[in-house]
Amino acid sequence: MDESAEQPTEAVHGVTTGAVARRLGVAPTTLRSWDRRYGIGPAAREDGRHRRWTPGDIAVLQEMCRLTASGVPPAEAARAARAGSGPAAPPAPVVPAAPARQPGSGNGLPFGDVRQECRGLGRAAVRLDSPTMDEMLGSLISEYGLVTTWEEVMVPTLHAVGRKWETSGDQYVEVEHLLSWHVSTALRRVGTGARSGPRANAPAILLACVPGEQHTLPLEALAAGLAELGLPARMFGAAVPPEALDQAVRRTGPSAVVLWAQARSTAHHALARHIADTAWGVKGARARTTVLLAGPGWAGPAPAAGMLRPGGLREALALLRGLCESAAASVGAPAQRS
Repeated sequence: MDESAEQPTEAVHGVTTGAVARRLGVAPTTLRSWDRRYGIGPAAREDGRHRRWTPGDIAVLQEMCRLTASGVPPAEAARAARAGSGPAAPPAPVVPAAPARQPGSGNGLPFGDVRQECRGLGRAAVRLDSPTMDEMLGSLISEYGLVTTWEEVMVPTLHAVGRKWETSGDQYVEVEHLLSWHVSTALRRVGTGARSGPRANAPAILLACVPGEQHTLPLEALAAGLAELGLPARMFGAAVPPEALDQAVRRTGPSAVVLWAQARSTAHHALARHIADTAWGVKGARARTTVLLAGPGWAGPAPAAGMLRPGGLREALALLRGLCESAAASVGAPAQRS
């Protein structure tokens, strides 16, 4: 998003409380509380009622967020933010010296060119502000949908926190863990709140990480998307042993198997080939499944027969919907279309 293009409009018309909250990663109720308790609010109100935040108002809020995140009490942070200069953060407890940070690392996250919502979610994560993360993730999914929120907000924010951890001497681990937990929670809420149940007689889709792979969030996003479409799925999670996956395939006769590999070091090509070649059913009517190679670990030559490599969540959902409906039709139970 081009922030510079927004500045003239913001300067004239101001920004709503909801937009400011998303940008800064602060719950709207927190902004209203700061206004009521400490006078950190918009300089003007449209029609005397509606809050409209000017760039100057937002700058004060940014300083308020910075100070409170560093441990300054809210009342003191508000006085300093209104005055335009902040007090020194309270002294930190004595800890072993950490490796020197890279120049310019500061306390911000390395986002680059991303949506404003990413910055707001990232700020809430750095503050370890669980209620705000929950509120933001829920409202973003409601407003933009699961796929857009995953691809344009969740993934960039997770990557930014991960890069910060890698370049900060193992700091921010707690931020990454907490953010991952809340993203996972939001994805599961989508699945449990799906409008329709599994389609009758449609063979299940199996979701599994290859052996040695611990990254499950992409599969959780896929499971949530399948639930929204009403497609049955079985989620096996991280580091599934080959023998266990083989047994699951033979027992369920799935319409597709999704294998996630985050890195080339974990991609298990022999296992993928084995699953694609596995047949079940009575003699003379044997069936096989399609294997989706999901994740950056599978990058390389085009996949072999019986395998597909989707380019992202949206494409994976489209492919799996088609495979699931074809499998349902082949057993004489056409799947209903939404």
